[in-house]
Amino acid sequence: MLINYKNVTLCQKEHTVLKGIDFQAREGEFIYLIGKVGSGKTSLLKSFYGELDIHSGNADVLGVDMTRVKRKHIQALRRRLGIVFQDFQLLTDRNVQQNLDFVLKSTGWNKRKERDTRIREVLEQTGMTDKINHMPYEMSGGEQQRICIARALLNRPAMIIADEATGNLDYETGKHTTALLHQICNSGTTVIMSTHNERLIREFPGIVYRCGDRQLTECSEEFGTAPRQQDTAQPVPAEPDTSENQKEN
Repeated sequence: MLINYKNVTLCQKEHTVLKGIDFQAREGEFIYLIGKVGSGKTSLLKSFYGELDIHSGNADVLGVDMTRVKRKHIQALRRRLGIVFQDFQLLTDRNVQQNLDFVLKSTGWNKRKERDTRIREVLEQTGMTDKINHMPYEMSGGEQQRICIARALLNRPAMIIADEATGNLDYETGKHTTALLHQICNSGTTVIMSTHNERLIREFPGIVYRCGDRQLTECSEEFGTAPRQQDTAQPVPAEPDTSENQKEN
């Protein structure tokens, strides 16, 4: 189990965003989050990589208890995840090679030859090898998003979190982006993708959760996908309440 949330509540300041969340993600699954703007999709995704704290409940991500994880350990968790943003967040003053090399150097890849090899691998995987020397402004939105997916793959993550990865793309370009993410999922990497475009779900089926009225509910059957089998695992046990495990303020 890569993610196991049991009765989790998420809050923004004094406002409850989602409550009673039961959510699981297993290896090789493609999971969609749908719902209106402001319904809590992004908040839920942020909680997976420690950008938003867990208010209450049991929350485990890649074996890390998110209710007790220290701030200084969040970065180590994020290195095991690949994150794809709606607005790309590429460094605009660097070409593709330099953008990807910056990430690898920042995450401990000290040998230039190994970095160059890994960059070539992810660009080949995403069909973007010919863009290695291009600047972000020289590429279309769809091409930039493919580079963002390549960036997310650099550290061979167990899971990719895609927050409205097709939100700034037209339908056909979004379709190609979703197809790429499905290919990555088929190779064993779990993908969790929030989207407003429900047409994509029917073309590229997966497990579907809907955020609404502060609740998270599975609705896979609405899109022709069999619902997931009920999970019988026990809630993630809390770690001992020791100073080493307390979250730093």
